[in-house]
Amino acid sequence: MFKKKTSLQKDKQLSDISYSVLDLSPILSGGSAAESLQNTLDLAQRAEKWGYTRYWLAEHHNMPGIASSATSVVIGHVAAGTSSIRVGSGGIMLPNHAPLVIAEQFGTLESLFPGRIDLGLGRAPGTDQITAHALRRDRRSDGEDFPHQLAELRAYFDPSLSTAKMPVRAIPGEGLNIPIWLLGSSGFSAQLAGSLGLPFAFASHFSPENTLPALELYRSYFQPSDILDEPYAMVGINVIAADQQKDAEKLATSMQQQFLNLIRNNPAPLQPPIDDINKAASDYEKALLLQRTGSSIVGDANTVKEKLQHFLEDTRADEIMINSQIFDHHARLRSYEITADIMKKA
Repeated sequence: MFKKKTSLQKDKQLSDISYSVLDLSPILSGGSAAESLQNTLDLAQRAEKWGYTRYWLAEHHNMPGIASSATSVVIGHVAAGTSSIRVGSGGIMLPNHAPLVIAEQFGTLESLFPGRIDLGLGRAPGTDQITAHALRRDRRSDGEDFPHQLAELRAYFDPSLSTAKMPVRAIPGEGLNIPIWLLGSSGFSAQLAGSLGLPFAFASHFSPENTLPALELYRSYFQPSDILDEPYAMVGINVIAADQQKDAEKLATSMQQQFLNLIRNNPAPLQPPIDDINKAASDYEKALLLQRTGSSIVGDANTVKEKLQHFLEDTRADEIMINSQIFDHHARLRSYEITADIMKKA
């Protein structure tokens, strides 16, 4: 389920670890959700051939540039069109759902695609508060009960985890071994994942400043469990790779525009690249943009290899998950191909 550690943490090389895909299934300016979902399957099929370990999709709502809001449905679409790559959520925002519903959805996915489904969970709504309220029948808007929701969800899969007899059963779901990951962009889920002995995935692709503190929390709180004997941390990062440095830098402006639109509270479809992002942002916005994307890796193969190795040394990650928000689908495929070659040969 998890790749065994093959070298000391301090000596770890890129070729020692697993590498995976985070796909936000971007809706392009002038494009449609249907086209985005076709591109998602195409990328997943190629990622499988290129040796990526898992392919995760993220739950976001009321976002004009993201087509994966019905995350479980898209996971089924990708799993049906591939044969070996693990497919999962990065993540399901558990406060938006009844735990029983998620247990049944992922129990169904695991029954259809045995041994290939991951369940990554987050405690944020993955959207604005108005939309979060629209998603919840009882309109609770905080994630403070996340540990209780998590315990309920885990007990549906394994009733022995419950202190009382479960009055309701998840079918499909009960008795199935579906890996549960906790996702985070701060310390809350890091500490919880460590204390429960669960794998942890950190969102360095949009919260770089919290990466190292959260990983330290996870490792310091880690308690061995039936799932893991030692910590297992996956770290997400933005990578924009191209055959030429200048081409990668231009491709990256689509991602930067996407973050700018979020900073301006004006989410939009993914925009075509522009020549100079500095001309599109104020000094204040550029500072915020750097804060959000400071760990992003942009460049040709040599640049990406060097920076990924430094990132690995800093984080001591057990797995790296690549997010590549690139407007042109073929350029996006090429970016993931270059990254896979780096990871295999480094």
